[in-house]
Amino acid sequence: MAGSVEGFIAVNRFGLGARPGEIVAASADPRGWLRAQLAGEAALPQALQSLPPTQAILADLDEMRAANAFARGIGRTGKGANGDAPARTPLSDQAGAARDKLFADLGKRGHDLYLKEAAARTLAQINTTQPLRERLTVFWTNHFTVSIVRPVVLGLAGAFEREAIRPNVTGRFHDLLLAVVRHPAMLLYLDNASSIGPNSRPGQRQGKGLNENLARELLELHTLGVDGGYTQADVTSFARILTGWSVTGIKDRNPGTFKFRPFVHEPGEKIFMGQRFGPAGEEEGLQALEFLSRHPSTARHVARQLAAHFIADDPPPAVVERFAGVFRDSDGDLLALSNAIIDAPEAWQKPLGKLKTPNELVVSTVRAVGYGGDDKRLLGSLRGLGQPPFSAPSPAGWPDTAAAWMGPSAALERADYAAAVAKHVAGRIQPAQLLAETIAPVGDDRLAQAVARAATIDDANGLILASPQFQRR
Repeated sequence: MAGSVEGFIAVNRFGLGARPGEIVAASADPRGWLRAQLAGEAALPQALQSLPPTQAILADLDEMRAANAFARGIGRTGKGANGDAPARTPLSDQAGAARDKLFADLGKRGHDLYLKEAAARTLAQINTTQPLRERLTVFWTNHFTVSIVRPVVLGLAGAFEREAIRPNVTGRFHDLLLAVVRHPAMLLYLDNASSIGPNSRPGQRQGKGLNENLARELLELHTLGVDGGYTQADVTSFARILTGWSVTGIKDRNPGTFKFRPFVHEPGEKIFMGQRFGPAGEEEGLQALEFLSRHPSTARHVARQLAAHFIADDPPPAVVERFAGVFRDSDGDLLALSNAIIDAPEAWQKPLGKLKTPNELVVSTVRAVGYGGDDKRLLGSLRGLGQPPFSAPSPAGWPDTAAAWMGPSAALERADYAAAVAKHVAGRIQPAQLLAETIAPVGDDRLAQAVARAATIDDANGLILASPQFQRR
């Protein structure tokens, strides 16, 4: 038995690709199979349980910064000729080698932590028995992107997903938003940790001022959307509201956590989106985030993002409005919204309506053929196909459309990847078995004939993995 088309959709569009027997299991009650995955509290996947929390990571990074400062000082003595800058003396070969080794060690520590996070996160997706919950985790992590393109978050991106995203994917949007904004990774990634109110005492004394990055991305990407009705004046006002939202340092009571710093907060009342906020310190930010989480533009923006992810690159406007209505009526209940997506007839009408991203392709492939225990190969596949974990090119995250992922060179890379996997599992998986366990409900006679005529088992398995039926969801 190969299962049904709806079983295929449940496992691929809502899940992360079929493991052996999964399409058949889902076919009995596809919607019930999905809802069961979202019931109750989410347990942290085993692959992630040994990874360090943000506090431990930041404590380690603070030690790295101290060592980095020491390394920068190697070879510096005394004052410069004008008395206001240290003069550099020539490094001895031994001192120079020591400094270079220290820099290399610092980079390796951060990179090693990233690799552990990336591999563990990918394995959590491969091994999960709750693929819809994992898909939602990836969706919301992408929506609230924190990327290692900024080295300041190299070791924090995985902790951000574990601590801010995972616990909230079936909670309320407001709680998810607040957890995201207060997490050190987001505050550092978008520079709010160092934003200073221009009219605060430090702002006036130091001449340092406002950083609008977090405020702008919160409005444009995370809540209202680019056409959500805000102005540049609103961006500036929101940035003023968020001054003081920062991160504790190693000398603070709880290093590596959120901290409101009142002395750098912009004093006075702010007008934001036609509403008055403050003067109330940290409470201004809490009120502004609550206001944004309940704004109609936020409901439409989030609804469209979800509809584009689960239904079509350009989703029907009626579907977007229906999802937005659920968001508004439930006060941003993400479980209610997820169930509305499961119930949407449009989500079940076109079984191959979405192209898999590289991450989805790699995860679904390994779920189908089994994991061989080689983290380096796994991460190399993601990198080779253009989507290494936590590495989105901008705060906008990875694109979610076929046009972004399927040009001529990308198609060739996907075919090469399919052939390489087929060769790697040579003799372990028979084509008939692979076909039945993955794409049989949406297969066609032409593909079946091509597989049957393939010169070798490797060629046949490669054809299946490279087929449009496997590459799409």
